[in-house]
Amino acid sequence: MARPNRFPEIQAALLHAVTTHPRDLVGMVAAQLGLSKARIGIEVRDLVAGGYLLKQGTTRPSYALGQNRRFQRRYRRAGLAEDAVWFEHLLPLLDDLPRNVLDIAHYGVTEMVNNAVDHSDAESVLVRMERRDAQLWLEVADDGIGIFRKITRALALPDERLALLELSKGKLTTDPARHSGEGIFFTSRVFDVFRIASTGLVFDHDANFDDDLLVDADEVDSGTRVEMRIATDSSRTLKAVFDEYSSGPDDYSFARTIVPVRLAKVGNENLISRSQAKRLLQRVDRFRCVVLDFSGVASIGQAFADEIFRVFANAHPEVELVAIHATPEVQQMMRRAEVLRDEQGGQLPLLD
Repeated sequence: MARPNRFPEIQAALLHAVTTHPRDLVGMVAAQLGLSKARIGIEVRDLVAGGYLLKQGTTRPSYALGQNRRFQRRYRRAGLAEDAVWFEHLLPLLDDLPRNVLDIAHYGVTEMVNNAVDHSDAESVLVRMERRDAQLWLEVADDGIGIFRKITRALALPDERLALLELSKGKLTTDPARHSGEGIFFTSRVFDVFRIASTGLVFDHDANFDDDLLVDADEVDSGTRVEMRIATDSSRTLKAVFDEYSSGPDDYSFARTIVPVRLAKVGNENLISRSQAKRLLQRVDRFRCVVLDFSGVASIGQAFADEIFRVFANAHPEVELVAIHATPEVQQMMRRAEVLRDEQGGQLPLLD
């Protein structure tokens, strides 16, 4: 009798083989896995009941893929190729999706598997997929160092919570020779829901809300788990998302970013110092347009405002700074810095 925890392996093998072995599915998978036909039959019945397999006939039944789809497999990280995961194991289960959703799923899976392979120092990588109720859910998890810890060490950040601020900006990589740093940023934007859980912290991006969220959680003690969800009838396209963050219709570079200012805070501290402003501005000179989103920020200090809107702006005139969702108190501090900046020739676009 097979160990109970082999059912994901058995079900994955059945769903992978059904299109090429519809009439001898049970016998073929039993031989492939070295299990009895009775044991395989248990999983076949479970998949039929769940809508993942369709059964046709009774005496000598044949099988086909059902409306729902499911996959789970753990891979050794060493030597794992992200394109093999997609083309060999996931695409056969998803190739009837609309082209735009399929492209998004392809992008997300390959980017997150590649990140796990190149950055996690893990032993293994787990890939899961569930498609049902007009939703596609994907997960890539590893048992490595943890993404927030990796970013914190690479950028010498004083607190792991500040790793979210860097993820929200984009163009972040701990291996610039081989990676552009765009994968996590754009993956978080193309899905309806994108979630990273690692070492007691959870990063959430929901397409229905403006804010990225970071919360404390006990879900993952080590490693990193990335969850991605999108409606199977979504109209979102990769091109539209990439275009949103380019500087113009004829510019395909990642030139525009939105920075949630409140994420520069650690704990309950107020944003008052130049060091906090420098923390906020780290790496933003790589963009042509930086939108500073002041949602959730009631006030800022004079030194914080001066460092951004006078010192940085004068040092980087090629970077357009745009402030949004600023309270009257925040706007007052910004305008004090503008007065000095304007004397040196410059102006900050301000959107309410």
